[in-house]
Amino acid sequence: MDYISYIVTLGVVVATTARAPALDIKLPPETMAFKQDLGAEIANGQCLTCHSVEYVLIQPPMQRAFWKAEVVKMQQKYGAQIPDNQVEAVVDYLAKNYGVTTNGTQIASAQVSAATQQTHAADAQQVATKYGCLGCHNPAVKLVGPAYRDIAAKYKTDPAASAKIDEQIHKGGSGKWGPIIMPPFPQITPSETKILADWILGLK
Repeated sequence: MDYISYIVTLGVVVATTARAPALDIKLPPETMAFKQDLGAEIANGQCLTCHSVEYVLIQPPMQRAFWKAEVVKMQQKYGAQIPDNQVEAVVDYLAKNYGVTTNGTQIASAQVSAATQQTHAADAQQVATKYGCLGCHNPAVKLVGPAYRDIAAKYKTDPAASAKIDEQIHKGGSGKWGPIIMPPFPQITPSETKILADWILGLK
């Protein structure tokens, strides 16, 4: 292709592109609104310009600090046009109508409890991995030592369960679950032992 033909072809491409219609994106209409309460009109006016009510509904019931952080993030990071003098009003409304204290039903409590248990489990598994506990124990299946769920079942009604698990971890021993000796772990701190014991006893 010679230079003139190339220029002509390029001009046709540019002209064709310039005539292409603009892409028209239509979002589905918002069918929900925030709960009617003081501040709902501000939440509807500010929050729904960027996302639907469902975004708020899928959040776990949290304290006011969580909602404050979310509103500030939307304003400062994502460019939501929320006036500074309306931030606190939006946060108050969200915390009151979608926070822990308002949604204090069994479902909300269960969600908070589940989140707490997940955090405890993650902490306990981190400790168990650090000291090699999972090489001999599994939460549900017997390996070298008993399953953690079996330990929880054994001590279910024992008020001294935590102390006994603490002693077993630090001093080791055998006989409770068979002839295999569990080595002592005196290097595990009391706080780490408590994390492990609470997690084990919470298994079902």
